[in-house]
Amino acid sequence: MKPFRPPSTPATPGRIPGLVLTLVATLGLILPPALGPAVAQAPAGAAAQIVVWHAYRGAERTAFEKVVDQFNREHAGKIAASTLAVPYDAMADKITAAVPRGKGPDVFIYAQDRLGGWIEAGNTIEPIDFFLDEAVAKRFLPSTLEAMTYEGTVYGLPLNYKVLAQIYNRKLVPKPPATTGELVTLCKKLTDPGTGRFGLVYWYSDFYYHAPLMNAFGGGVFGPNGKPILDSPANIKSLELVMKWLEKDKILPAEPSTALITALFNGGKAGIVFSGPWFLGEIAPDIDYGLAVLPTVDEAGGAPMRPWITVEGVYVASPSKHKEAAYELLTFLTDLPAAKVLALEGRQTPANAAVYADPKVAADPQLALFRKQVEVGIPMPNVPEMTMVWSPATTAMNAITHKRATPQEAMATAEKEVQERITKLHQR
Repeated sequence: MKPFRPPSTPATPGRIPGLVLTLVATLGLILPPALGPAVAQAPAGAAAQIVVWHAYRGAERTAFEKVVDQFNREHAGKIAASTLAVPYDAMADKITAAVPRGKGPDVFIYAQDRLGGWIEAGNTIEPIDFFLDEAVAKRFLPSTLEAMTYEGTVYGLPLNYKVLAQIYNRKLVPKPPATTGELVTLCKKLTDPGTGRFGLVYWYSDFYYHAPLMNAFGGGVFGPNGKPILDSPANIKSLELVMKWLEKDKILPAEPSTALITALFNGGKAGIVFSGPWFLGEIAPDIDYGLAVLPTVDEAGGAPMRPWITVEGVYVASPSKHKEAAYELLTFLTDLPAAKVLALEGRQTPANAAVYADPKVAADPQLALFRKQVEVGIPMPNVPEMTMVWSPATTAMNAITHKRATPQEAMATAEKEVQERITKLHQR
């Protein structure tokens, strides 16, 4: 799947413009010729023909389609699944516009951040508690199944997950720091702004990448009552720590961006990057890198950094006329044999817990590290209100890091805007 970036918000707070929906519904479902090869056809003659939408590409897509082919062989004459690779940037809008109208797939794969919104919109995702048995439920890492649960009901099966971790240049960092104290000490030695060298580079001005620190301090987005808590004391403390790294310790570049982070790391001018598995494919072949869990936070009493867990769920579309067959595919995709293929050939991190006991998977340092990191992760909120948070929160982060506002001022403004957006959302 395309390298993760934080979900975008609707163009207008609280609603998706009707014109966009109309255009997507009338035009977006007509596949351009360029998408033709993205279709993997199902064998003819099966009793149930089901269609799967996904956004994988490269090795991920090859591994996924290999698993679907195996499903078709094992269910020959009964169920046949065909796959369609939809561009990631178009996927959410296509699901929103097509599925409720019965013009979409039987099964689709997407991260959990849109789950609550699609459920509240109706006729998009089928609840699967009726199908789900204890044996299947127990195959997953608990936090990943939690991400598929909304208001006590399970709506999908977790397929893969992604979390941030520590990626370091072995030439510059012989031993990765285990605490923020060690991190600052090391990074000060590696940093020389005059020559463009920095001990630590990550997209600290983006809310998604800030989440590990926020969660370490016990902060978050919503309180127990579901109301936003962006300006909570814990969140403010986490932002003050970032500003200390930036202004006092001077271990961070002033203007982080994906291009800058990649260039610095590949140029041997960055010791450590906080990023996810999508970054590994961007690393130059001559860089000897390692992976480690994110450091614990001395300033938060030694609590671990707790990155958000982004879970790619596989869902049954509500309008599907083949729900049982679709669920059969869900269980196949998330079972152990499929998980091995996705892990070893697709280089993904499956939500199936048992796959990490496989000798080849266990011996893979990348897979083992992300499995360890997910233990302290927190599922990204899947409530509809979460889509109202991204834009105000990231605006606040930019205001703070550019010194246009204090953490308290910026987050108070963001919280007010988020609450206004949520109010409009509930008035629709």
